[in-house]
Amino acid sequence: MYLSYFGLSEKPFSIAPNPEYLFLSERHKEALAHLTFGLGDAGGFVLLTGEVGTGKTTVTRCMLEQLSDSTQVAFILNPALNELELLASICDELKIRYKKSETSLKDLTDKIKSRLLKNHQAGGHTLLIIDEAQHLSAAVLEQLRLLTNLETNTKKLLQIILVGQPELQQLLKRNDLRQLAQRITARYHLLPLNESQVFAYIQHRIFKAGGQTQLFEMGSIKLIHQLTAGIPRLINLLCDRALMGAYSNQYPLVTKAVVKKAAAEVLPDQVTEQKVSSNGAKWVWWFAGVAMLLSGFALSYVF
Repeated sequence: MYLSYFGLSEKPFSIAPNPEYLFLSERHKEALAHLTFGLGDAGGFVLLTGEVGTGKTTVTRCMLEQLSDSTQVAFILNPALNELELLASICDELKIRYKKSETSLKDLTDKIKSRLLKNHQAGGHTLLIIDEAQHLSAAVLEQLRLLTNLETNTKKLLQIILVGQPELQQLLKRNDLRQLAQRITARYHLLPLNESQVFAYIQHRIFKAGGQTQLFEMGSIKLIHQLTAGIPRLINLLCDRALMGAYSNQYPLVTKAVVKKAAAEVLPDQVTEQKVSSNGAKWVWWFAGVAMLLSGFALSYVF
C-alpha cells in the first residue's frame, strides 16, 4: 500500500462519512449551523439538501456528536417504506416494543406518541433523522407531519431532519404537502467545493491521516476540481486512486498525468465530458478565428 510510502497512518480519502475527517468549508459550516439552529427552534422540520456526494450525511453525523445525552435519536437510512413500515422502523430505532404480528398505524402511532411524552416529561428531546428523504412518498410525509402534531404550548415533542437530494425540494412543493412545507423552520442546500476549497480539503484530509507534506502538485489539484466538479465523494475516489498510481510509479507527488490516468479508471464519464468540452472549446475558437479573417477580407473589399 501507499501509506508508509507517503508517511500516512491511515487512508486519507475513504468514502465512509467519518465526522473526524469532516472538512468544514464555509458552506459546510453554514449547513451545520442551520441544523443546529433548527434543532434549537420550536418547529418540527429541518431540511438539508444537496447533490450526491456533497457531504450531507457527514455533516449530519457531525451534528449528532454535538447533541446532549438527553436527546434520543432515530436514524432512518432506508426511507423507501410505506407508512406502517416507517412507523415500525421508528419504533425499532427508539427501542419501543410492539407485537409485529399485531400492528396497525394507530397502534404504532400511539406507542410513538407515548414515548415522546415520556421523553419530554423526563426533560429530554426526541429527534428523527431521515436520510435519502427524496424517496419518501407523499403519504409517508403526511404521516410524519401528523407525528409532529403532538406539542406543548412552546415546542414540538418530535423534531425531524429530512436529508436528501435536490429532488426533495421539488417534492415538498406539491400542493398536498403544503402543510408540511410550512412547518420547515430551517433549510439549507449544500453546494460542491470551489477550487480553493478543494485544495484545502485535500490538505485537510492528508493532515488528518498523519501526512505532513503536500502530496499533490498544484496543477493536479486544479484538474481534480475540474473532473469532480468539487464533489467530496468523487474527490475521495479520485485522490485515493491517484495516490496509488503515484506510489506504483514511485513519484514523490501526484502529477496531472497520474490524475488523468486515475480518472480514466474511476471517473470515466467525467474524463469523457472534459474531453468533449475541451474539444468543443477548441472548435469555438477555430470558428471565431475564421470569422474574424472573413470579416477582414470583407472590409478590405468594401473599402
